Amino acid sequence: MADPEAKQDASREDFPWQLGVFDAHCHPTDTIASLDHIPKMKARALTIMASRGQDQDLVRQFARKYGIEKESLVTLCKQEDVELPKRIVPSFGWHPWFSHQIFDDTSPVASDFRKPDATQHYRSVLTPTPDDHDFISSLPEPKPLSELLAHVRKDLEEFPYALVGEIGIDRSFRLPMHWAYDEEANRDESLTPGGREGRQLSPYRVQIGHQRKILKAQLNLAGELKRPVSIHGVAAHGIVHETLEETWKGYEREIPSERQSRRRFNAAGAPENGTTSKPDNSEGMHETTGTKPYPPRICLHSYSGPPDALKQYLVPSIPATIYFSFSCLVNLSSRTDKAVAVIKAVPDNRILVESDLHSAGDKMDQLLEDVVRSVCKIKGWTLTAGVNQLAENWKRFVFGQRDADQLSLTVDNQ
Repeated sequence: MADPEAKQDASREDFPWQLGVFDAHCHPTDTIASLDHIPKMKARALTIMASRGQDQDLVRQFARKYGIEKESLVTLCKQEDVELPKRIVPSFGWHPWFSHQIFDDTSPVASDFRKPDATQHYRSVLTPTPDDHDFISSLPEPKPLSELLAHVRKDLEEFPYALVGEIGIDRSFRLPMHWAYDEEANRDESLTPGGREGRQLSPYRVQIGHQRKILKAQLNLAGELKRPVSIHGVAAHGIVHETLEETWKGYEREIPSERQSRRRFNAAGAPENGTTSKPDNSEGMHETTGTKPYPPRICLHSYSGPPDALKQYLVPSIPATIYFSFSCLVNLSSRTDKAVAVIKAVPDNRILVESDLHSAGDKMDQLLEDVVRSVCKIKGWTLTAGVNQLAENWKRFVFGQRDADQLSLTVDNQ
């Protein structure tokens, strides 16, 4: 899609907000006071993530207030300045940083399951095994996985366009230490509780096996309800892929050989000159009917893996459609050679942009503009072409290719 005639540097063009710019991943519920800035933002839509017990209800409340509705979808997709007060796509799920707060009561061997006491649970899911009584006693009472899944299911049923997210695996994260008395008394009340908020880090991490259980359960729920997911992966690219692969094992698409392809085209009246060329409709082919244990569409948010690792997600037999999103905060703060190489290597129809910011408003808009300009420059796109491509990608990620194409057709016919 690179435009050889697009000589003008994308960093100097006027930014075409009116075409529609979509944030694929952000956390404005971390700063409650910022949420009322959303209707005044330049961004067309925000895909807002939940992550822990303290923010699920906040996402729910603001989705009821600002969540996109069926009646507003055509307006959402117009390539012109529009009045759109309702522009949130909510996401519900449990982030790996907080997965230790969940105990698994869903396995087949749990028929006579008894809830573990907090000390027993945290000693079993944290590594190294904590012996610090004050640290363990500062952690919340663990909740059953079945309860988490029931709450997420209820939210997805209430909000038909909601995603599952943010979920994933993180091998680097360490739990913060408990609050000292004077620290907690002086904490910033404008921030939603539960985050690190500057606390020192403990030596404790969540065991990878436990993180995988919590992730896989949420992936299965997303598959059952046919919802896309937003996935966090840090220092765990291989493990994330393995976990995803487990969910679609046995559901891979059959890829015909060249001879089979020629036979099928010839049987359908295609030219018998040996060509099998046709429009790329691979996304539509991935959208299957019936309940499946894997999500139909997956976004690897702020993707930080190497270029070679992209190939494992672009295998034609994978029955899900994989997208890769990028942010200035994680990927492009210093524009490393690796980030540039990855963005160049991602197929044009699989790239998304995000702010990954914890507050709504002007700064979020600026981060979105910055990442779009950077992606367009790396890809060799004009801003107009790039913004249009990124918008189409977001619609297909959130709504699926068929619904996104139908929306575009409706807009074109108006």
